[in-house]
Amino acid sequence: MSTYQWFIFFLVIQLIHGLGTWKLYEKAGRKSWEAFVPVYNSIILMKIINRPSWWTFLLFIPVINLIMFPVVWVETLRSFGRNSTIDTWLGIFTFGFYIYYINYTQNVAHIKDRSLVAPTKIGDTVSSILFAIVVATLVHTYVMQPFTIPSSSLEKSLLIGDFLFVSKFHYGARPSMTTVAAPMFHDTLPIVKVKSYLYDDNNPSSWKNKLQLPYFRLPGFQEIKNNDIVVFNWPRDTLFHMYKPADRRYSKPIDKKTNYVKRCVGIPGDSLQIKNGDVFINGKAIVLPERAKPQFGYDLKFKSTIDAELMQQYEIVEYNRVFKIERNLWENNIIKDYIIKEKIKVTELSKDSTSVNIIGAIDQDIYDKLKLSLSDNFIQANLTVDKAELLKKDSRIELVNKYIKNGAEDGVFPDFMDGIPSKTNNWNSDNFGPIYIPKAGETVDLNLKSLPFYKLIITEYEGNQLKVVGNDIYVNDKIATKYTFTKNYYWMMGDNRNNSLDARYFGYTPDDHIVGKPVFIWLSWDSNGKGLNKIRWDRMFTTVNGEGQPESYFKYFLVLLGLYFVGEHFWKKRKAAKE
Repeated sequence: MSTYQWFIFFLVIQLIHGLGTWKLYEKAGRKSWEAFVPVYNSIILMKIINRPSWWTFLLFIPVINLIMFPVVWVETLRSFGRNSTIDTWLGIFTFGFYIYYINYTQNVAHIKDRSLVAPTKIGDTVSSILFAIVVATLVHTYVMQPFTIPSSSLEKSLLIGDFLFVSKFHYGARPSMTTVAAPMFHDTLPIVKVKSYLYDDNNPSSWKNKLQLPYFRLPGFQEIKNNDIVVFNWPRDTLFHMYKPADRRYSKPIDKKTNYVKRCVGIPGDSLQIKNGDVFINGKAIVLPERAKPQFGYDLKFKSTIDAELMQQYEIVEYNRVFKIERNLWENNIIKDYIIKEKIKVTELSKDSTSVNIIGAIDQDIYDKLKLSLSDNFIQANLTVDKAELLKKDSRIELVNKYIKNGAEDGVFPDFMDGIPSKTNNWNSDNFGPIYIPKAGETVDLNLKSLPFYKLIITEYEGNQLKVVGNDIYVNDKIATKYTFTKNYYWMMGDNRNNSLDARYFGYTPDDHIVGKPVFIWLSWDSNGKGLNKIRWDRMFTTVNGEGQPESYFKYFLVLLGLYFVGEHFWKKRKAAKE
């Protein structure tokens, strides 16, 4: 719904509340008109039910209000002597309309000084759980949210198994746009495996989807800067599967799209280009922070066979085995025929007098038919520049060569449109651009050549109607030769450049998709470790951003924790002595 529609809806809710409670307000010694005044009526109701006025604030926070409404209904009934279990369930399951029955048909009296202590242990437990959920949801949404790193797109800067605290207030907290959702669950409820929110992905115009709130962000104290690591909602979650034509449309609310974490290399207004794997912003190569550890693909040839001990020594954990093909087989028409028909997709890495090393995707039946084999001395590995330089000096290595893609690559932005891959720009993830990163208020020329870059922005992200008739482009049924952006956009990339699904494939990230800024690693778990070594102790309590190499503050935390327990012991001892 629009802001105007939500305002009307809000007034209707206030009217419903007033009509159902005005007599109860009178019986509590208040004026009947006080039940109809928006916000003020909630403050007065808190006085009537003997609850703090700040509860009013909770009634207007999305998702949290879903917990607070039933609580307030039950508290209202109990404030007028309706304490039975049946009264409680009727209040909840009629969505508060049972209060209408009490208001108009029952002669009840207001209990001014009623006890707020739950009469049963179960009631006390439920109240404690609800309070904990409300507090946790507030912190989760507006202050700090825990995340875990599930993939290696930022390896070695952030590792799989890093548990992060992500600040919501650095860039400004974004209140929930999805109004009907289970608190603390992002996408799916565990065990039952159903959506954690109310939304109809088959029908964009459904009444369920109209319950979405307009985008709003509280003021932050930082702007996103070049090279910041950022958590955001994956923009293409609402569109098509990236690697094959879609059989349907997958649609989610913005704040329920998959959470991604990448490095923001380009900000609104920047010009970006990638040359031989290096990123240039406004014509200058980016300079990453010292603690960033970007990785690139390297062809790695051993002098003898693949050395497992060497790979462990240099922490080579991501690599691809390479196919070895007899040179005469590679150069004859048989294998070329498979390539032309796209039965196999391969890239030549190196060749000598007798064989060719290639990498790619080959079906098992073709692999068997051509009697191919895996090379016993050649791999393609993801390495930092420093590790690559060290390997070049190692006597066990014959070749270390940075792998740069040549020619067009399927699925690279902006060619992957409407689920159909194409290669109109002849770009790939190592050689890309230049492109402009849109900035709110800026205007660009709109023509058939520039349209692929901005089509998703115009339609999906900024909500316009678009169609092309011949050489003419229509935006909202008017011929458009220029377009002015209403949002800011960002360019998100992984540090692990050879293994990252990032902006090179899904394009721009709108500002309303920004979630927050990772600030702290509180735990790092290595699933391949054993015993206590499963915990990466040197990464615990380290900051994510900042200058210099990361430093663990875990020891300081242990010292403070120890001082707390020692201080508490002596305080209790002193208190006991006085008694």
